[in-house]
Amino acid sequence: MPEKEKLRIDKYLWAIRQFKTRTLASDACKAGRVKLEGNNIKPSHEVKVGEVYQVAKGIERKVIKVTGLLENRTDAKTAVFFYEDITPVEQTHAFKSMFHAPVLKRDRGTGRPTKRDRREIDDLQGGFFEGEKREDE
Repeated sequence: MPEKEKLRIDKYLWAIRQFKTRTLASDACKAGRVKLEGNNIKPSHEVKVGEVYQVAKGIERKVIKVTGLLENRTDAKTAVFFYEDITPVEQTHAFKSMFHAPVLKRDRGTGRPTKRDRREIDDLQGGFFEGEKREDE
């Protein structure tokens, strides 16, 4: 892979497949969703090997360390050699567990939940999120 000495952050994030298009990467930089040491950076910021960036994409938060400069977009298997994902496990787990949470939905027009319904809902949520049952059972 050809390596350059100077590379823009928007082009780098696009090349390592963090964003689908370079325009989306540039817009994320302009909106303050890409940070270096807690400071917002412009899309024209030059990437250096060893720098650590915080990238926010929707509800997903990643911490990326630059291990190499990649000028052109390549396949995902090759792109992973040019960055290291050092996102804390707590943030990664919180993001993934969000998709496994039960979806509670009541039928339209059924009115307020009764006391019994409320207890069943609380048991379901408590059992999933805390792994425990209520003590009075």
